[in-house]
Amino acid sequence: MLTPALFLFFNIGAPELFIIVLVVIVFFGSKKIPELMRGLGKGIREFKDATGEIQQEIKKSSKVIEDELKDKKPDSGEQK
Repeated sequence: MLTPALFLFFNIGAPELFIIVLVVIVFFGSKKIPELMRGLGKGIREFKDATGEIQQEIKKSSKVIEDELKDKKPDSGEQK
């Protein structure tokens, strides 16, 4: 879903995309492209894993804060 939005953002059509792919093939060669794509895939996977770990840490810390706040709240029977 990101790819079509990216193409719309840069207003890239089929002819432009074909030229870009052709330039990449000429510049890197057909043997080097799979290697580059593997590296790109690994990078994206590491980025997703890192963002997942950050989200887990945020959830853990918010749960700790919620637990501390629950401990500090007076019971409903002790109101003045």
